[in-house]
Amino acid sequence: MARKATVVILSAEERTQLEKICNRTTSEQRLVFRAKLILALSGGLSVEQVSQQLNVPAKTIIKWKKRYLAEKIDGLKDSARSGKPVTFNATEKLRIISEACKSPQHITHWSTRELQKHLQKEYNLALSHMTIQRTLKAADLKPHQVEMWLDSNDPEFETKQLKIIGLYINPPENALVLGVDEKPAIQAKDRLKPNKPMRPGSPEKMDFHYKRYGTKSLFAALSVHQGKIVAKSYDRHRTVEFLDFLSEIEKSFSHQEIYLIMDNLSTNKHQDVAAWFENRKERFHQIFTPTHASWLNQIELWFSILSRKVIKRGVFSSKQDLVQKIMNFITEYNQSAKPFQWTYSGKPLKI
Repeated sequence: MARKATVVILSAEERTQLEKICNRTTSEQRLVFRAKLILALSGGLSVEQVSQQLNVPAKTIIKWKKRYLAEKIDGLKDSARSGKPVTFNATEKLRIISEACKSPQHITHWSTRELQKHLQKEYNLALSHMTIQRTLKAADLKPHQVEMWLDSNDPEFETKQLKIIGLYINPPENALVLGVDEKPAIQAKDRLKPNKPMRPGSPEKMDFHYKRYGTKSLFAALSVHQGKIVAKSYDRHRTVEFLDFLSEIEKSFSHQEIYLIMDNLSTNKHQDVAAWFENRKERFHQIFTPTHASWLNQIELWFSILSRKVIKRGVFSSKQDLVQKIMNFITEYNQSAKPFQWTYSGKPLKI
């Protein structure tokens, strides 16, 4: 008489464990498959039925059934495999990290293969480039990447930054704080062929060739505590244009005391500009950012938004079309504008 097959009976706890494995997005797919296999057997299906349902040989079903009955959840994991013992030791690992953190002599930065050659030549270490790659990854070292930084050499950096941050966090009563700057030389570029829309597995495609119609400059002011934008475009960005834009601000925000945060561009410090402010010193106050610290001006955040959403992938049939699309964006932006959540408190930036 044939032996009766052993039935898989799961406790409530075991069923919950298996279902968690199946539902967890981070579970390994092979472990998910084995958990589904056991759940199917516990539902009363035979080995043959589960084999057909999961489209795998019956011997595979039998193997994992036996493993589960003997070891429960642990039985569904892969067994430790035999193989060549690891010969890569801690000293070699430290050597890789140490050399990777040094600048190479004849190239700008290390690749895993260049570092492999260097270690072989200088220290007689016969390591694969994949071993080096895994070691660098584990240490979070990325020789192929570089970040730029720039110190401000302004001796009054702290005083200036605290004044600007004070205006952001606690402005004078009934005063208006504006971040003012310019975005020069915005190119009006038209593609020779229309864009191809994105499809599953393929991003939007843009013709590499373009026709250039010229450039426009944009002066803009951000109302820091309302989030709204006032802007005007010009063909050039000289003192004349900046004075015209200051007049635009004066008309747009009448009867208010105004603090204008601006950078150290020569246009902003021209004698004609200084005279304009001197004649309006009861209402207008110039606040200059420290040298090499224009990031303290919130208008730079908005210029980044403009670049990403309008300019970078924009297609413009003329300079007038460029200006029109920018102004349309500003009109729409102002309808739902909100102030930026400024969190920098003046503490030194970590580099």
